[in-house]
Amino acid sequence: MRIAAPVSTPPRVLPPNDPRQYDDLAGEWWRPDGAFAMLHWLARARAALVPPASEEDDLLVDLGCGAGLLAPHLAGKGYRHVGVDLTRSALDQAAGHGVTVVQGDATAVPLADGCAAVVSAGELLEHVPDWRRAVAEACRLLRPGGLLVLDTLNDTLLARLVAVELGERLPTVPRGIHDPRLFVDARALVAECARHGVALRLRGVRPELGGTLAWLLRRWRGADRPGRSEPRIVPTWSTAVLYQGHGRRSG
Repeated sequence: MRIAAPVSTPPRVLPPNDPRQYDDLAGEWWRPDGAFAMLHWLARARAALVPPASEEDDLLVDLGCGAGLLAPHLAGKGYRHVGVDLTRSALDQAAGHGVTVVQGDATAVPLADGCAAVVSAGELLEHVPDWRRAVAEACRLLRPGGLLVLDTLNDTLLARLVAVELGERLPTVPRGIHDPRLFVDARALVAECARHGVALRLRGVRPELGGTLAWLLRRWRGADRPGRSEPRIVPTWSTAVLYQGHGRRSG
C-alpha cells in the first residue's frame, strides 16, 4: 500500500501591513536577532527620551505596544506601564513582562482624557490607516505638561527605498510588514500635534553603521544568538527616512 506524503501548508500571503502578520510572527518578538530586532533597538532609544516619573504611579501609555519591548528599558523609572495593541498574541507576551495590557485601537483608546504623564507611539503611526486620529488620541491622553515620544517613517521616496525596497530584503525582516502609502510626512505630523497642543520636536535617527553590519553578518552566517551588544540608534542630520519626536502638551 502506498502511503501519501504529508502535504505541507504554504504560509499564507497577506496584504501589506495586515495586522494578522503579527499573529504569524508571534514567536519572533523577543528574539534579539529575529524579525523584530530593530524594534528592540528603537525601544531603547525611545525610552532614553523618557525621564523618571515625577509622581508615584505616573501612567505611561504605550500605544502599539506589541509584546512590550519598551518595558525592560523603563525599569526603575517609576511608571505604571499600560500597553494598548490590537494583537492578542502580542499583548499576552507584554503582560508577561509587567505591562498592564488593553486590547484596543490606537485611534479609539479606551482610556480617560489626561490620564497619562507619558504617551509612547513607537513605530506605530506608519501602520495606522488614519494616523491623524491616532495622534489626536495620543494627545488627548496626555495630561497638561505630559510628554509625547514617538518614532516613525517619513513619507518620502527615500524612506520607501530604504525601508521597503531595501529593508524588507534584509535577513528575517518580514516582507510586506509596511505599506508605504501610510508613511507619515514629518511636517504634517508636527502641524497635527500643534493642533492638539503638543509642540513636537523632531530629529532624524538611524542604526549605527558598525553595529548594524555586525548584526547582518551574524544573520548571514545563520547565528541565532545576540552579539555582545545590539546596534544603537543614533541621531542623523536628516529626517528623510526614520525620525524621532518628543514634545509636551501645553496647559
